[in-house]
Amino acid sequence: MKKLLTSVAVVALVYLASPLSRPLDAKPPIKAETYKQLELFTEAFERVKSDYVEEVPDDQLVEAAINGMLASLDPHSNFMNKKNWEDMQVQTKGEFGGLGLEVTEENGVVKVISPIDDTPASRAGVQPGDYITHLNDEAIVGLGLNEAVEKMRGAPGTDIKVTIHRNNVPQPLNFTLTRAVIKVQSVRWRVEGKVGYIRLSGFTEQTQSGLDKALAGIQKELGDKVIGYVLDLRNNPGGLLDQAISVSDTFLERGEIVSTRGRRPDQGERYNAKPGDAIHGLPLVVLINGGSASASEIVAGALQDHKRAILMGTQSFGKGSVQTIMPMPGGNAMKLTTARYYTPSGRSIQQLGITPDIEVQQAKVEEVGTPAGIIRRREADLPHALRNTDPGAKQPAKPGDDAKDKTSDGKTPDGKTPDAKAPDNKGAGADKAKVDSKTQDPKAGTKGQDAPGGTAVPPAANGDATPQDYQLTRALDLLRGLSLLQQSKATN
Repeated sequence: MKKLLTSVAVVALVYLASPLSRPLDAKPPIKAETYKQLELFTEAFERVKSDYVEEVPDDQLVEAAINGMLASLDPHSNFMNKKNWEDMQVQTKGEFGGLGLEVTEENGVVKVISPIDDTPASRAGVQPGDYITHLNDEAIVGLGLNEAVEKMRGAPGTDIKVTIHRNNVPQPLNFTLTRAVIKVQSVRWRVEGKVGYIRLSGFTEQTQSGLDKALAGIQKELGDKVIGYVLDLRNNPGGLLDQAISVSDTFLERGEIVSTRGRRPDQGERYNAKPGDAIHGLPLVVLINGGSASASEIVAGALQDHKRAILMGTQSFGKGSVQTIMPMPGGNAMKLTTARYYTPSGRSIQQLGITPDIEVQQAKVEEVGTPAGIIRRREADLPHALRNTDPGAKQPAKPGDDAKDKTSDGKTPDGKTPDAKAPDNKGAGADKAKVDSKTQDPKAGTKGQDAPGGTAVPPAANGDATPQDYQLTRALDLLRGLSLLQQSKATN
């Protein structure tokens, strides 16, 4: 049996590899009343077989009945036939086919938890919280989640039209996505000045090894100059429980990481950190948002409760339950919610999510130009201004020596465009949805994309942390400020 920490996914259902303390296959005795209810089901089954307008295979009827029973419990319990179960086991290894979406069901509508990095869905601009209403112009509202997922799957290279309703957008958005073989690169890293930036897009079997390589790479590049780290868990839908525990343990010296509690007292488990902080107590900022779910929330909650990291961003998704995979006859399996999980302080985040220590909404940073016709003057521009006589002091440029002061439209007050090279705005529209257009070639990789183990990514090489990333900018500023404060204390 396996434990899960994620919701049903279009392309990836990842589970938690850890047995429950008490065998779940120890079946309780069946009451006499239960047999009467089963007789009712048998009667309905026979009526359908004999009187329904079309003949339906027995296995299809039984599978639908089991699915209906599990779907009535909660959004995360479901039945997996042999094919779905085999697909799921492949997906946790970090490679599968599809669109690159993690989804759940809300009031009969398929809701996006998070697009997966560098996939057709993320490149097209699908966002957490989007509602999928139509596939190839066919309504899927009210369709079972598994059926909707099956419709979105298909051979790599084939197209599918996805219609989305987005909050605060009056008109539906249509995306033409090209299915692809999805390779989850769960770890990326790069250096931002003296800060190590690490992006975790999921928790697969490769995550901890990729994190270890990322830390080693940052240490090799910066050495003793590193002043802190940013751990980016935004739009990370979750994954394997053992990987979430291991990632948390990487930054903790001691204490509880997470606990799970089932219906019975003997089903509870606690997971604790082992001695050793891989970054030796350096400041750590964790970025989260509404697409951070499940295993991501375990990591964020553990680091927050132990005051080991500052959480920045927006409220997380709020999935605080654990699912267990139970193999069944015929190569089938059942995914059943069996426990809730709790952060070290004993809080459940189910439906609530993790609240960041510093709330920062995502925003676009733009330089405010000087109003047209106005030239900003400084002390050095005034007639007969005293000169700076300090040895080695750089004298300010005189008016007209460099390009003239620019106005808000990028031109000089006389209306001419300066000769200076315009700032690079590459990637400025990365956050905008590409409507009614195909995605990039699914075989085309992103420049600087890492191998499964986790390698360096140049600055601005991917959409999750471009110069326009306001939340990341705030995190970097915070770490730089903490470093300056520590230097000031050391000097005094």
